[in-house]
Amino acid sequence: MLATSAAGDVTGGSPRPDSFVAHIELTGAIGPAAAEYVDASLQRAARDGARAVVLQMDTPGGLSDSMRQIIASILASPQPVIGYVAPSGARAASAGTYILYACHIAAMAPATHLGAATPVALGGGSPLPSPAASAPGNAKTDAESNKAINDAVASIRSLAQLNGRNAEWAAQSVQGAATLTADEALQKHVVDLVAADLTALLLSVEGRRVHVGGKDVVLHLSQLPVRNYAPNWRTHLLSLITHPTIAYLLLLAGIYGLVLEAFHPGVLVPGIAGAICLLVGLYALQLLPVNYAGLALMLLGVGLVLAEAMMPSVGAIGLGGVVAFVIGSIMLFDADVPGYEVNVGVIAGIALGGVAVLMVLLRLVARTRRVRTFNGDEQMLHSTGELIQPLDAAGDGWARIGGEQWRVHGDASLPAGSRIRVVGRDGLLLRITRA
Repeated sequence: MLATSAAGDVTGGSPRPDSFVAHIELTGAIGPAAAEYVDASLQRAARDGARAVVLQMDTPGGLSDSMRQIIASILASPQPVIGYVAPSGARAASAGTYILYACHIAAMAPATHLGAATPVALGGGSPLPSPAASAPGNAKTDAESNKAINDAVASIRSLAQLNGRNAEWAAQSVQGAATLTADEALQKHVVDLVAADLTALLLSVEGRRVHVGGKDVVLHLSQLPVRNYAPNWRTHLLSLITHPTIAYLLLLAGIYGLVLEAFHPGVLVPGIAGAICLLVGLYALQLLPVNYAGLALMLLGVGLVLAEAMMPSVGAIGLGGVVAFVIGSIMLFDADVPGYEVNVGVIAGIALGGVAVLMVLLRLVARTRRVRTFNGDEQMLHSTGELIQPLDAAGDGWARIGGEQWRVHGDASLPAGSRIRVVGRDGLLLRITRA
């Protein structure tokens, strides 16, 4: 009788009737939601007694912290983890390459590719040294770039050596952003096999020996059912709010909701909704690669547009606000991190909306300046009325002007009912003449 490992996998023999293969699908940019999903699914597979886990990937890459969390979960898994880049046309680029190297078995479907694993600095741009960075005055920048590259190379080489794969090409994928197709990766021993689909994959790994948790495990998976571990509602929600475009819109909704509440105290709905959106947006921002200079420019832009509304000018303040807002929106997230940029169409739409609001404000201001004055001395000098009682020469009397009774003074005698026109004012006494 062959021994059974602590995880329930055996080094030979037939699988138990209740055995199964867990299937996890990692699609899209790698971020906090993806890391939580993979970690929770691996733990659940271990609890459920999965024989092995297939981690199917199609990713452009993502955040290094989330990538490292996924790698740590794979290395701690008591079951073999089979990394599988699929379906045809999929990729495991950037962070996906590291994750594939961490899996106990690496497989790809035909017409897929991997590589381009050069790390990206959150401030923007590649940490690879440039000629300018190598200048004598930029020694610190050059040292920091070399440190980031060397750390990434050491990380991926250690994963390659752990699973007996091509460590030299792994270093090239970091230092030179090298890429490979599925067939090329198989030839260079970057991956272990190429399989057209999940069924073919399980047949191809039949009888293979892998090292998991300090023990050698022989895989017998071809006859086992596959159980899909789909993301739960929390993963979907976290994935939604940490999408850069959604986080961007939540932030704007929060700011404008609080502004509306400030302008219309007591309405409550804009304030409550704005506070919720702002808090959720700020939570998303602390999980994303945010450029805080871009965030500051966005806030400045919103402030300038509001200043234009409060203190109308010829549009210079508002136009400056729109420009600052657009530049800040573009800078807000690091576009060099794959999958973490705000949709340009959304930025353009909001900017055009801001310009439209600004044009409406300017038009209203221009119209207001051409409208006749409705109160004050200027309006009174254009007013006409009717005497309520006869007026003696150089005497005072009463007249009805603009629906109100005013004490008036005239230089000539006028009978009651005469039409009069205001020509001046001394406090509450109006000087009049015949209209």
